[in-house]
Amino acid sequence: MIKTNKDKLVIQSVQGKISSPSAGNNPYRIDKEGLAHILPATGGICYNVKIGDSCMKWVGDHIEPGVSIKSDNVAENKALMLLACIGNEAKVITGDAKGAKGFVTGMHGGIDHTLIYFKGEDLEKMAIGDTILVKACGQGLSIEDYEDIKCMNIDPELFDRLNINITSRGTLEVPVVAEIPSYLMGSGVGSSTAFSGDYDIMTGDRKANEKFGINKLKFGDLVLLKDCDNTNGRQYLKGSVSIGVIVHSDCIKSGHGPGVTVIMSSKTSNIKGVIDEKANIGNYLGIL
Repeated sequence: MIKTNKDKLVIQSVQGKISSPSAGNNPYRIDKEGLAHILPATGGICYNVKIGDSCMKWVGDHIEPGVSIKSDNVAENKALMLLACIGNEAKVITGDAKGAKGFVTGMHGGIDHTLIYFKGEDLEKMAIGDTILVKACGQGLSIEDYEDIKCMNIDPELFDRLNINITSRGTLEVPVVAEIPSYLMGSGVGSSTAFSGDYDIMTGDRKANEKFGINKLKFGDLVLLKDCDNTNGRQYLKGSVSIGVIVHSDCIKSGHGPGVTVIMSSKTSNIKGVIDEKANIGNYLGIL
C-alpha cells in the first residue's frame, strides 16, 4: 500500500461565487482555419455537460462541466485556484441550493475558474452569484520513499482511491485512459507552476486525435503525459512523466484543446501508465 503524509495536511476554507459567462465588444472566436464563430464558452452553470461525458463533442469552446466559480478579489481567487484540489468537498452556502454538496473537478487557468460537480437537482436550484465554500486539502501531499515524484492538485482521499500499484521494481503503475506525447501539449506550456490551473492537449491534427485516443476522452479522465515535466513549471523533459485529469472541453482555437490539471509528476520514468477505460475521477468518487 502506498504511504503518504495525508495525516499532516491542512484542511482550509476557500470560496468563490458562481461566475457568469462573459463577452467583450467583439463576440467572435477564431478557429484553427481563421474562421469566426459565436459559441458558448467558459463560466456559469452547465446543466448538460458533466463528468463522464465526452469532452470532444460539444458545440462550444473551453466548455467547463458543472459549475464554474471565482472570487471577485484577485488575491483570494489566486488562493482558491492554488489551494483547491480535485476531489475536495464543495458546499453551497448561499441561495436556494444552500447546503448542497459536491466536489472540485479541476482548475482552469487563464479564465481562472475552479470547477465543481453537483447533482443535477442541485444545479436547478443554483443561480449566478451563489457562494460555494471548498474544504481545500491536498497541496503538499507526498509519497513516502518517492521523493522524485511530486503530487499536486488532488485530495488525499481521492488519491488513495486511484488504484495505484507498486511493481517489484518500485515503479508506480497508475490507471490512465490514454497516453499523450509531449509534442501535443500546447497552451499553458511554460507556465511557472503546475500547482494552479491546467494546460491543453492540442487537437488540430485529426490523425493524432485518433491515434492517441483523444477523440474518446471524457471529462474526469486520467491521462499520462509523456516527456512532460510538471514538477515545478510546465516543460518538455525527455523521460519525465506526468499524470493529469481532463477538466475542460476541446477548443476551436489554434494551440488549444482539452485541458489537463496535473496531479502527479516526476523528472524520471518512475511512473508508468496502465490503460484502463474506467480511469475517471467520477468512478473513483462514485458518481458514474
